[in-house]
Amino acid sequence: MAVRSSIALLVLGAATLCPAQSPAASDYSFTISGTQTWTDTGVDLAAGDVVSLTAEAKTGSECDPKGSSATQSSDNLPLASAASGALIAKTTDQGSPTLVGTSGEVRSPEGGRLFLGVNETSATNCVFTVKASVAHAQNVAGSTGVQTGMRDKLSSAAQVFMKAQFGGKESQSESNSAVGGNAAVPGNAAPSTTGGLKLPSVILDTDLRKNIDSVPRRVHDAKGNMGDMINFVVVGSQDKVQAALSGADWHVADLDSKEAGLKAIMNTYQKKDYLEMPMSHLYLWDRMQDFGYEQAQAFSVVATRHHFRIWKAPFTYNNETVWVGAATHDTGFEKDIRTGKLTHKIDPNVDDERENLATGLQKSGKTKSMTYYLPPNPVQDAKNASGGSYHSDGRLLVVFLN
Repeated sequence: MAVRSSIALLVLGAATLCPAQSPAASDYSFTISGTQTWTDTGVDLAAGDVVSLTAEAKTGSECDPKGSSATQSSDNLPLASAASGALIAKTTDQGSPTLVGTSGEVRSPEGGRLFLGVNETSATNCVFTVKASVAHAQNVAGSTGVQTGMRDKLSSAAQVFMKAQFGGKESQSESNSAVGGNAAVPGNAAPSTTGGLKLPSVILDTDLRKNIDSVPRRVHDAKGNMGDMINFVVVGSQDKVQAALSGADWHVADLDSKEAGLKAIMNTYQKKDYLEMPMSHLYLWDRMQDFGYEQAQAFSVVATRHHFRIWKAPFTYNNETVWVGAATHDTGFEKDIRTGKLTHKIDPNVDDERENLATGLQKSGKTKSMTYYLPPNPVQDAKNASGGSYHSDGRLLVVFLN
């Protein structure tokens, strides 16, 4: 009841608290590859948000974001009315695509997520550099509209959180949001689709390799059900780890769900975003995670977020602490096959989240070096503790901090 009360208070309080002001626009930069039709940018959109996009071919790419005028339109293209090879966009996973070309605008009518793609029927070598600026709807509305939007978002977030916590019949839209992503290919390693993060090959010290090889390949829940795979290792003190993750815009998840609603209200009152929604407890070496970290846009953190759990290893390297973790990307909700209740659905291509972590740490400027390591008996196809399938090439990201 404490959680219900907190969430109810969150919704009621939204009617009287001053709304938090978001920045007038958020700017992003992406590299979109033709090796896949659609790329999930990770940018969540609210109803009424307008995305302005500009694109150009990356140096060395012979493709043009406008598409090829020499190629006739085809009904098999994602957007039949546009030229083959053109840059296209959509605001939901199952939404209708819109032509962007070298520049264009996309409006999110009901809220969703920004997907960018190449209008093609098969993989190509096209690579586009895309810049996006999201104009947030609440900044162009009047004060009444802002407060209404705030209440709607908090109410929606509360309802989704309540349903995830206590179960209930999922709606058709939630069911649709849980479908999609990359299907697992049994018996095969899945290549990464994040645009080709290149890391140098580093031969790890024999003792470090031996210790990493001894780490359990997967974590488990309180009942012993096997779950997410261990897919990264970080070498550095706790202070170094926290500084690097903070520099990469990761937020420490709260531990107590009962206090989550109240904290969200206080953050709203202080014009802050609440981005630390608690995550469930998983275990490695029969010990709950030491820390949970997440990235998400305010409000959508309830349903969609980049996140990982991290454990302090029972060994060190060169007198430095070693941490191991499991990173996944929540993309919506699905039914837990064990309990019948709703639970978070993860992107089945967990290698994308491993590379999302690597990219952020790389930009933080606090890494000494990073490499990939393939351990014996790698995890390539498995299911998490709630029954969701995932796949990987089996490699671990190994990070050495400054």
